[in-house]
Amino acid sequence: MSAPAVYVHDFALSLGAQEYSLEESVAAGRTHSAAHALSEAGFRRHRVARGDQSAYDLARGAVTPIAQAATDAGAIIYATCLPLNANIGSPARFHGTRDVKHLMDFPVSHLQADFGLDRAAAIGLGQQACTSMLGSIRLARALLRDEPELGRILCVSADRFPAGAEYEQAYNLISDGAAACVVSLVPRGYRVVACHQITNGALAQASDDETVGTYFSYTARLLEETLAKAGLAPGQIDWVVPQNTHVKAWTILARVLGLPAERVFFRTIGEIGHVISADNVANLIALEREVAVAPGARLLLPMAGFGLNWQAVVLEKL
Repeated sequence: MSAPAVYVHDFALSLGAQEYSLEESVAAGRTHSAAHALSEAGFRRHRVARGDQSAYDLARGAVTPIAQAATDAGAIIYATCLPLNANIGSPARFHGTRDVKHLMDFPVSHLQADFGLDRAAAIGLGQQACTSMLGSIRLARALLRDEPELGRILCVSADRFPAGAEYEQAYNLISDGAAACVVSLVPRGYRVVACHQITNGALAQASDDETVGTYFSYTARLLEETLAKAGLAPGQIDWVVPQNTHVKAWTILARVLGLPAERVFFRTIGEIGHVISADNVANLIALEREVAVAPGARLLLPMAGFGLNWQAVVLEKL
């Protein structure tokens, strides 16, 4: 028997409550690059969580508008980029009591209880950095093919930088944020055509320059291998919906793919910067708002992250 078709739908985004211009954040020391360099990359503004706004608050903000679509979900995949965001317990209480349960207060458990998803198995996904939202879709697809009785899976990615952190990584202006979607066996939204991941653990602690130096070769390889897995040629891709990184990077990669640059859609870069794992969702929401995505259109969603990891998903519009 062939594996059942799996679909992804009901996308949502939640961002840090404080909005700053690039110039404001450079003046405040939130970056190490000059304003003109980040501006040339396409960044204009970004979002930072309030002091009392946790990564879990961001996750709740993303799930709330799509909670009805996740009703009776058989699993929740809760993805984090930064390990500290995978625990909402108190390190101070651990140090005071020496009881490690305070280091194991899992946000996915709270999400299950807060939204009444009593049937949902809790799964935490980490160590895939900025690619973890796509990783959650890949994992959800595999789970539904193996355990179709799960029905639907809520995928969530939520991260915020700790107080005092720089909001620049690998020459990208960062925003705190969360994204969510539902992966299911119900024909809605987009069919998941293919998923692919590459990891080079030898570059686990790559510098910014090493990260940039490997970006083009590995992203080109990722795109080639993902399209091969999907059985598609580059010309059969209607839209590339990537992460928010330097605007010139995707001018170059569009040429590598043989696609017109106007088919690469990441127009949120100026307003929200790089939202850790949420860029693909942010740009897909914007694409659907600005463009009538035609039924049958094929979308390629690629992402690179520390680890170093590269992931991509191919979707087909219903």
